[in-house]
Amino acid sequence: MAKKWSAFPHPDKAFARDAAGLKKAWPRLHKGDCEPLPKDASVLDAWRLYHAGDFADAVAAGRKAGGPGMNAAVKAQMIYANYLEKSESAKLALLEEAAGWADERRSEAPKDANAHYLYAYSLGRYSQGISITRALAQGFGGKVKEALVTALKLEAKHADAHTAFGSYQAEIIDKVGGIVAGMTYGAKKDSALEHYQKALKLNPDSAIARIEYANGLIMLFGKTRMADAERLYQEAAKCTPADAMERLDVELAKSELE
Repeated sequence: MAKKWSAFPHPDKAFARDAAGLKKAWPRLHKGDCEPLPKDASVLDAWRLYHAGDFADAVAAGRKAGGPGMNAAVKAQMIYANYLEKSESAKLALLEEAAGWADERRSEAPKDANAHYLYAYSLGRYSQGISITRALAQGFGGKVKEALVTALKLEAKHADAHTAFGSYQAEIIDKVGGIVAGMTYGAKKDSALEHYQKALKLNPDSAIARIEYANGLIMLFGKTRMADAERLYQEAAKCTPADAMERLDVELAKSELE
């Protein structure tokens, strides 16, 4: 780690669970990504640190544990980069590194649905950082799509992958237009909306599913769906966070409303 990471700005005792508490809360905490409850105590500990907002320690613990622990490391690094890293160059470097780890993990464990999703998320956020147009030119669009399709084939109830697939399509349609997006990338408005709606049905407590859906509506329809987007932001801002990432999502929704 090149520099000391910023601390999670909203520490909450409710997020600092012991192993037993984490196991009890696991179904709620992982409703979005369908990550199976770890059998290895060291992997569970990496996730415990992640959910509490100790992102740097979660990365270190997940990498040390290896195997499925890499999912905790990747998620901790990409969430930190996306929400808390202030330097754009450092953010991109963290996301690129996280994508590399996730790619290694999915090569080692091709049936790990979450590894494919985490690769798509990290590479997708990296692509947004360098510009979608540039990312498409480098072939990242196809890689993100392939990873999301694979994740959903392996786990149809992966709500976060549905959200990401909706956003993938909305972003491309917004950047290259509906006709080119459909012919070249298979991105379609109806499909994007279906994935957003499926995500919310699978994980109705999710703030980020609402935020991404709202962003997607604006990209796909502009001002004509602004009222719907604002309603989704308002709902997201009222969600009750169960861990550090969800708290960051809720704060993001509040900032968008301001």
